[in-house]
Amino acid sequence: SVTSDAKVTIPEGFDVDQIGDALAEATNISKDDFLALMESDEFFEKMKETYPELLASAGDAQGVRYRLEGYLFPATYDYYTGNTLEEVVTQMVDKSNSVLSKYFDQIAQKEMTVQEVLTLASLVEKEGSKLEDRKNIAQVFFNRLAIDMPLQSDISILYALGEHKELVTYEDTQVDSPFNLYVHTGYGPGPFNNPSEEAIQAVLDPTPNNYYYFVADIQTQEVYFAETYEQHMQLVEQYVNNTSN
Repeated sequence: SVTSDAKVTIPEGFDVDQIGDALAEATNISKDDFLALMESDEFFEKMKETYPELLASAGDAQGVRYRLEGYLFPATYDYYTGNTLEEVVTQMVDKSNSVLSKYFDQIAQKEMTVQEVLTLASLVEKEGSKLEDRKNIAQVFFNRLAIDMPLQSDISILYALGEHKELVTYEDTQVDSPFNLYVHTGYGPGPFNNPSEEAIQAVLDPTPNNYYYFVADIQTQEVYFAETYEQHMQLVEQYVNNTSN
């Protein structure tokens, strides 16, 4: 049996840029070539023909940075030296298709698109680490969408800036980008990273709640939910600002 020459691990929540780095590290694929393929309309159309149900809504999206952001499933892939870049990426899209095809009916029942589900899942992926929290966070996002309140996720700001950093400043939240979900209401153009199946499940089966706010304690990763802005600010003061104890 042929053993693979390398294994490429794409962690959950990696974005296209980070996947480019991971590929370059594990294989002889250059990041520039990978990003060029991500920007290729021709390659996207080829993928859409192969996986029409998966990629229809991604094809309709306006203003995305990479059409396949969100559709490169986080997993470990075998890499053989003879593999072309297209083959490597097709494997990732194929994996997304096999995972998501189980949920296509459910997504349709919720009157959502695959793009919307993956967009919320990509936020949920980064905003909470436990399934229980993720299911509540997903519901907070639905609650906000229902009243046309911006989703206000810092994940959207970091993606708009093209940066990975700990703290988002007020100035950052004003960045001019369709991905800025502090300024813009709705889902934005599309996914901010490539989410796990668990984050997708949280979006499809959220825990009903009346919360509009949540904050995570950086130290403990505990997530605290609030119905009003006043309650939320108290929690921020208690668990975020008061980090000396």
